[in-house]
Amino acid sequence: MENEKTGRRRAVYLLLSILVASGIWLYADLTSGPNGTPQTKTREFLDVPIEYLYESTLTDRGLMLVEDGTDLTIDLKLKGTRWLICSLDRSQIRVTASLFDITSAGEQRVNYSVNFLDSKFGNNAIQREGASFGMATVNVSELYSRTIDVSCELVGNVAESYSAGQVELSHTEVEVRGLQEDIDPISYAKVTLDIGSSAVETVSKDLELQYYDKSGQLLDKSGIYSSVENIRATLPVFVTKELRLVVNFIDSPGCRVQNTEHFIEPSTIAVSGDATMLKDVETLKLSDYDLLKELGAAASENYTTSSYPIILPDGCTNVSGVTRAALRIRYKDMSSATVNTENISWLNLPEGKRVELLTDSLAVRVFGTEADVSALTGEDIAVTVDLDDYSAASGTYTIPAEVTVTKGDIGISGQYQIQAIIREDAGEPPPEEEPPSEVLPPDGGAAG
Repeated sequence: MENEKTGRRRAVYLLLSILVASGIWLYADLTSGPNGTPQTKTREFLDVPIEYLYESTLTDRGLMLVEDGTDLTIDLKLKGTRWLICSLDRSQIRVTASLFDITSAGEQRVNYSVNFLDSKFGNNAIQREGASFGMATVNVSELYSRTIDVSCELVGNVAESYSAGQVELSHTEVEVRGLQEDIDPISYAKVTLDIGSSAVETVSKDLELQYYDKSGQLLDKSGIYSSVENIRATLPVFVTKELRLVVNFIDSPGCRVQNTEHFIEPSTIAVSGDATMLKDVETLKLSDYDLLKELGAAASENYTTSSYPIILPDGCTNVSGVTRAALRIRYKDMSSATVNTENISWLNLPEGKRVELLTDSLAVRVFGTEADVSALTGEDIAVTVDLDDYSAASGTYTIPAEVTVTKGDIGISGQYQIQAIIREDAGEPPPEEEPPSEVLPPDGGAAG
């Protein structure tokens, strides 16, 4: 048993020794020569594509690069350490030549450079030993240009009850440039707009130009340069909808829209317009209606009428032909009353001051539903004056009062004030009691 374990260990050690020795031998073979210098190897890469830069600059100068007579590929001999040169793939090699300095037509020579996409091959790790030519030959020709019309072919259909307008193109004509033999056969350009099946909204797409001869045959695009790459085609899709006319009611305590009876004449209008714009539109707002401001009129037994212009969304047509609508409104449950309260207090008494209220009772005009108004008592009404602005004041003042109701949904009519005497708090005895002044009526009118 012990001999078997010892045999296994020896086999493992032997295997590890072989692997280490092989690794050392491989490293030395790939990186060093007999004298310790890096061992290099030369490889040949055939038909490496040449990428020409600044072709658009040529086009701007009225020139173009012609493939016939231009070096499109190059054969390279590259040298590097055996490890690197063996791992170099042809797709990692990038050969570029600049056309920026070319300003005239004709066959010309330009320099090229060899680079590598992976940085591990850079910094002279891989060197050029040779190439099939020293400078690249390019054939440059003057551009021939024409202006041609652009049309659009429609594919698909709109949904039932929808209608389509005319196709709108971002360009109805384009300038095409290239060799005369490539440009002369072009009769027109066309884009194809596929709106799908049962389109229910406006369709707009960027489409690629295709070129056709006078017999309608599609032409090869290679060698043809256009002033625009794509054409924006838009097909407006229209729909006619019944929109409900609405008013935005602004309510307040005591005057809620649910306590009114109202209707709009007409209640709807027919509108035709862009299906995309009207897709989620079901109503058309006429105006805001502040129930508090219109309380006096709406609280009467008869309907009050307000007239509003009907303003359509941009680009829409009023099919109904009605240009104004009328809102008729009245309260179905509205009551008002005057309630006296003695619940009067103040806030923010200035330091070193004392105050004496001369108004000990206030008559407050309230409104709301009959149930809420009839249930209201003076205890449910609070009157408060804020003395924050009277820190340096002394004497008798008429001060604005804030009136709040703590019970029911009650509105307050008018503005209220109380009289108060503000004195320095010097510790002197209070003055003799003066008779209360007459209660000041509210400045505003009461609800009718």
